[in-house]
Amino acid sequence: MSTMASSKLLCLSFFLVVVAAASPMLLKFHDFSNSVWGEIRSKMQTVNPWLLALGSLLLGYVLWKLWRILFLPLEMKRQLHETGYLSDGKRPLKEIANEIRKRRQCGDIPPVYPNGWFHVLASRELAVGEVKYVSMLGEQLAVFRGTDGKAHIVNAYCPHLGANLGIGGKVVGNCLQCPFHGWTFRGEDGKCIKIPYSDKVPDFAKTKAWPCLEVNCTIYMWYHAEGTEPTWTPDIIDEIKSGSWTYRGCTQHSINAHIEEVPENGSDITHLNHLHTSPVITGADLRYNFLDWCQVVAHHSWSAQWEPLEDEKHVGQLQLTHSFVLFGYKIPSLDFHVTARQAGPGLVFLKFKSIFGDGIFLHSLTPKEPLLQTMCHHIYASWTMPTFLAKLLLYVEAIQVERDIMIWNHKTYLSSPLLVKEDQLIKKHRRWYSQFFSENSPRLSMKKETLDW
Repeated sequence: MSTMASSKLLCLSFFLVVVAAASPMLLKFHDFSNSVWGEIRSKMQTVNPWLLALGSLLLGYVLWKLWRILFLPLEMKRQLHETGYLSDGKRPLKEIANEIRKRRQCGDIPPVYPNGWFHVLASRELAVGEVKYVSMLGEQLAVFRGTDGKAHIVNAYCPHLGANLGIGGKVVGNCLQCPFHGWTFRGEDGKCIKIPYSDKVPDFAKTKAWPCLEVNCTIYMWYHAEGTEPTWTPDIIDEIKSGSWTYRGCTQHSINAHIEEVPENGSDITHLNHLHTSPVITGADLRYNFLDWCQVVAHHSWSAQWEPLEDEKHVGQLQLTHSFVLFGYKIPSLDFHVTARQAGPGLVFLKFKSIFGDGIFLHSLTPKEPLLQTMCHHIYASWTMPTFLAKLLLYVEAIQVERDIMIWNHKTYLSSPLLVKEDQLIKKHRRWYSQFFSENSPRLSMKKETLDW
């Protein structure tokens, strides 16, 4: 006990000595801080208050932009004319894009609307009690969310006198009311349940209700030219469902091409180490991608393999590894390992693994017209990946995709392409993709007077 008491006494004495020695320094620091803040206050009093307010606004703007960059998801949407077309310095790009659409040779193309599940809207785009008009797959649709939170899709045009249910229609419970005469249609089966000025609703009074499914924070719709019920369903991503992977942003592009041209890229392995090898700082304009210094200074390197799955006939799987080479040295921290599942004609679930964390790109391709596709990429990532880094990945991926779009917007479809043995996966992919066409799958009509958009 005496030893412990002596130790406590010694520590107390040491503490008092340190405090006594530091007291003058603390007093000097106190005086220094007072003098500094006093000088700042005096100078601020002499500053023009308008300049002070302007400086505060600029600082607030910078902090707001920094917050958006670091923490908010990326939202980027490109119109058709904004990607893949070159200006002639005389006409607007929109006019150039429309001219190319009109005069381009389409080739002997397959049917324009394949059978399968297609992306309609992101879940966040449709609030409870909201209705939206959507045009896709040659159909005009009204998409609405009932008061129970469930999404429904019905034909947009009311069978009574043709009013558009998606423009001014009102959600009533889990039904949609026509803005013209108040006819009310049930979302689950399209049956008319109420005509305000009639005592009886005819049994045949109904509109078409489309099979829809909401998973992965996405609303999907089943389309089949023969009216066949769904034979498979889109992948359910457990990490999105559980919330362990969160939404970090999306990009949207319009593509002037047949729908099959886009997923066929997954089997076109040889184009990766040509079109996508130059660093993303060279941009998406193909005129500036094939520079001699790229192979010497920095370039992307790809290895990939695509194959259809035997146990899931509607799925083709791509295994891909990306590396970045700087001055001949591969940087291991920038390696990306990707497994992409092509589910049906218009969905890809692209999971990636990296040193920064794991995540997924939800890739979707939806025909708006026979030769006009809407491509969306949504990225979800684990908590270990900072939002700004996930946004950078999404932006880099968009640059690479825009290189493809510049090709797609100008190419023609060749039903019998000239292939060498290294291109055999393309032929294999076309055989796999043909399962999504059926006897009554719509084909391109050349009677259309204009392709303006």
